[in-house]
Amino acid sequence: MNRSRRKLLIRSAAALFAAMSGDTRAAMRPTIRIGLTPVILDDQTLFLHRWREWLERRLGAPIEFIQRPRYRDITDLLLNRTLTAAWICGYPLVRNQKQLRLLAVPVYQGRPLYRSLILSGARGQTPTSIEQMAGQVFAFSDPDSNSGYLYPVYRLREVLRTQPGFFRREFFTWGHRNTIEAVASGLADGGAVDSYVWQSMVQQYPHYARQVRVVERSPEFGFPPIVTHKDLPNTLHQHLAATLHQMHADPEGLELLKALNLDRFEPGSEADYAGIADMMMATDNLDLAISR
Repeated sequence: MNRSRRKLLIRSAAALFAAMSGDTRAAMRPTIRIGLTPVILDDQTLFLHRWREWLERRLGAPIEFIQRPRYRDITDLLLNRTLTAAWICGYPLVRNQKQLRLLAVPVYQGRPLYRSLILSGARGQTPTSIEQMAGQVFAFSDPDSNSGYLYPVYRLREVLRTQPGFFRREFFTWGHRNTIEAVASGLADGGAVDSYVWQSMVQQYPHYARQVRVVERSPEFGFPPIVTHKDLPNTLHQHLAATLHQMHADPEGLELLKALNLDRFEPGSEADYAGIADMMMATDNLDLAISR
């Protein structure tokens, strides 16, 4: 074997060894588990596969997405440290602010904010405010959802000064998409949802705009954030944060964000969730809606 061929084989073997060593090191790193609730659309199987691969390449560690239909289940997994991070609602963030830490906040249509929407079916005469929905069947999204529960309860308590029994019947759908479908089908006369989910749903399925009407829009609140437990090592927290904050600067990362109808992720500010905290204090221990 001549010298040049021997050098080529040696370099190839070294490169293969280095690649195998890198794979081994990555495989030995702890899995990063990220919890998801229906705060994003829950039928994004292909998207989650692509996002997982993108994150694994950037973070050099295995990624696992954990999905649950109820916000409380994901919050509990995060609080007991089963999850590394979770995309939750601002309401459980405020309720557990002593234990949770902002990691990244989505920027939606240029701002890290969204609204609660009060919806009504398009059948017959459509109400123009929640005041006109007395005696109807109303769908709440989740008892730990700001837009799907806290805001409409606050609206009834602080603005209308109503007593229990304002609606003829109430129920939880366990997802904003489920609430939209309940109103569209006539299972509920009205409901409360996240404006981001509503607009994403209408963009994908335009028929909902014909079947459902937006009756009211709340003030703006901090967008549902991605958070970690405060016990998570700061180095990992910072690594995760930097990866998400720079996602829009990567062509593939930007395409993933576009698939979610988001502009980018930013550090966020706890001040954006002050309105949720005020509503939580005003409605604390209140029983205006169905039991949690």
